[in-house]
Amino acid sequence: MTVTDRTAVVTGAGSRRGIGRATAHALAAAGWNVAVLDLDEAGAKETADDVAAAHGVRTLGVAADVTDETSVENALATLDAALPPVGALVNNAGITSPVPFLEVTDPEWDRVFAVNVRGAYNVTRRLAPGMAARGFGRIVFLSSVSAERGGGVFGGVAYSAAKAAQLGFARALARELGPSGVTVNSVAPGLIDTDITGGALEGERKAALLDGIPVGRNGRVDDVADLITYLCREESGYVTGVTYDVNGGSHIH
Repeated sequence: MTVTDRTAVVTGAGSRRGIGRATAHALAAAGWNVAVLDLDEAGAKETADDVAAAHGVRTLGVAADVTDETSVENALATLDAALPPVGALVNNAGITSPVPFLEVTDPEWDRVFAVNVRGAYNVTRRLAPGMAARGFGRIVFLSSVSAERGGGVFGGVAYSAAKAAQLGFARALARELGPSGVTVNSVAPGLIDTDITGGALEGERKAALLDGIPVGRNGRVDDVADLITYLCREESGYVTGVTYDVNGGSHIH
């Protein structure tokens, strides 16, 4: 099988200026069929339509609340019937939260973990067995530089803790699934120009942020999408359990 015989699933790819949509395009350009899962059904379908028109691959856009097991099951059942077997999963769906720890509420903490950690679990738990049975799989988690440096960008403690949980999830899963031909890696973006961060990238705040980035610019969604696509290649089978930083040198460790 080649990637043209497989499907890549990208969660949270409905936003027009997000990393997820850019990743869907990059994977399709590499020959993958693409399934887009997003809470926003219209956004998911729009991404899928754009990707199909641009790259001529088979696509599917479907509504899914990654925090809800039934919603995930229904979405993936639709996928199973519409597209080739899943060979790659990009756990991109996530939310941030700037609330300081001394002000955070129990519902806010649970909300952040529900999307970033439980959501990734729900989708991965459903798709990983098929990958392992077929002897091929690529799983990528979208973590954050906040998990590595302890916040200080946009997210507070809840966000940093949830994104750090993803790193442990990915590393342990890489050990377990490696013998089955499935790699598991993480990408930790820094400051990327998306709908979430766009408002902060203006005026004096932007200048101050850029001062701390050695390459002299904020990140673009394509910077992250290209790396994810590399990790999903068949030729990248000896790369697993790794966290890749995409931050322009703003955090070097």
